[in-house]
Amino acid sequence: MTKKFFAEMIGTMVLVLLGCGAAIFNTGGTESVAWVLTVAFAFGLSVIAMAYTIGSISGCHINPAITLAVWINKGISGKEAGIYMIGQVIGAFIASFILFILVKSGLTGSVTETGANNFGEGLLIPAAIAETVFTCIFLLVVLGSTAKRNSAPKFAGLAIGLTLVLIHIVSIPITGTSVNPARSIAPAVFEGGTALCNLWVFIVFPFLGAAIAAFIWKAFKK
Repeated sequence: MTKKFFAEMIGTMVLVLLGCGAAIFNTGGTESVAWVLTVAFAFGLSVIAMAYTIGSISGCHINPAITLAVWINKGISGKEAGIYMIGQVIGAFIASFILFILVKSGLTGSVTETGANNFGEGLLIPAAIAETVFTCIFLLVVLGSTAKRNSAPKFAGLAIGLTLVLIHIVSIPITGTSVNPARSIAPAVFEGGTALCNLWVFIVFPFLGAAIAAFIWKAFKK
C-alpha cells in the first residue's frame, strides 16, 4: 500500500506541476489558441507519461474523482481509496509549492543564440530546482516505461519522447531546458560568457534529479 500511496503522490505531483506549469510560464491567455493547446497538451501528456510510469503500481488514478469511481465499482477498498486520495492531495501541494517558489523568484529564463541553457541573474536556486525536478520526472518515466513488468514496453519510446516534449513546454521559459548534461555542454562552450559560467548547474542538477529518480524507482521495485 505504501508503494501505491507514493505512486499516486508522485503521479499527481507531475500532473499539477507540468500542467499548471505550462499555464503559468507560457503567455497568451485563454484568448490565444496556441496557449490553450499548449496547456491542454501539457495536462494530457502528463497523464500519458504517468500511465506508463506508475500504471503497473497503482493504476495511475492521479485524480480523486477517478479513485471514487473505482471504489464505487468495488475496484479498490475504502481504505485504499482514502490512501490514494491523501497521496493525490499531498502530491498536488508539493507541485504547487514548487511552482510558487519558481514564480515568486521572478524567473526570466532564456534560450540563447546557440541554444545554451541559462537563467536570469540571482535565479540560481529556481533554476537548480527546475532542472532537478524535471530531470527526476523524466527519468521516472524512462525507468517505468522500460521496466520488464510494464505491460506495453513497445510504447516506451512514445512515452519517453512525449514526456520530453511536455517538460520542454514547461521549462523552456525557465532555463531553456536541459535535463541532459550532454545537451548543455557544447552549446555553452560556443556561447561562452554567463552560459559557460552557469554550465555546472546543468550538469550537477540533472545528475541529482536522475539519482533521486533511481532511488524512487528502486523503492518501487522492492
